[in-house]
Amino acid sequence: MRRVVAGGLTIAGSSLAHGVPAAPDPPLPPLPAVRLGDKQISRLIAGANPIGGVAYSTKNLSQHMREYFTVERTTDYILHCERSGITAFDSHYSPKIRDALRAAREKGSKMQWICVISEKNDCLEEVLDLKPIAICHHGGVADLMFASGKQEQAHDFVKKVHDHGVLAGVSTHNPEHLAAMEEAGWESDLYMTCFYNLARSKEEIIGMCGQNVVGTLFLEDDPKRMTEQIRQVEKPCLAFKILAAGRLCWNERWLESAFSFAYEKIKPNDAAIVGMYTALSDEVREDAELARKFGQLAT
Repeated sequence: MRRVVAGGLTIAGSSLAHGVPAAPDPPLPPLPAVRLGDKQISRLIAGANPIGGVAYSTKNLSQHMREYFTVERTTDYILHCERSGITAFDSHYSPKIRDALRAAREKGSKMQWICVISEKNDCLEEVLDLKPIAICHHGGVADLMFASGKQEQAHDFVKKVHDHGVLAGVSTHNPEHLAAMEEAGWESDLYMTCFYNLARSKEEIIGMCGQNVVGTLFLEDDPKRMTEQIRQVEKPCLAFKILAAGRLCWNERWLESAFSFAYEKIKPNDAAIVGMYTALSDEVREDAELARKFGQLAT
């Protein structure tokens, strides 16, 4: 949840009533775009953490997100993103995502889907049935594999996805893991790269802070560390958590600064993934405008 509006929080009865126009909104001009394999995608990719209730905040907010994003509202979210110029959607796999993608496509959507799973998810066949343009290994799982010396399992996942003729990538929260994959010559077509290193162990956090933290640790300098490594990688990187899971959205100045930093520091062939929660305001249109403002490639 990012914006604060007058009147407080209300759950809409149907559609995306508070954050999205009730009537279909007219299409907006295309967003700046990059290539992903033989596909062209917008430099702003719609994320899906709010759909799954991943709030990095409180239990109540997570529950509200999950309940708010019904299949109908998730379908409307995909369609609204597309009308706003966003041409790619990144998400986990779930029955809700499956049904929403199918419903959006039945309504004419051409939204391109990037899926995030791992070998722990027994759903690859279901994912492939939905025709994703790319499949990425889940970042949290991959980071745990690196920590335990089992990263080759994530590498094998990339090979397995390639065997199905689909672009394959790996997500990570740790710039050192990104560097290690590149140094080892993994066959990844892309990477998903978190601006904040959420993969630190309890022992590492205590070593840094002198004590453990309550909740998730977001450090101010982490985006600098990750973007420095992103610029060392030729392959496309899809940067996520550029808004620190909503922590950089307390006012418009912070929000604009976060978008400006992200697009300035990632490479011209990279894109940003942003999850948008439409219960309170039209974050889709707001973020699309910021991507148009800051995501233009130099000519």
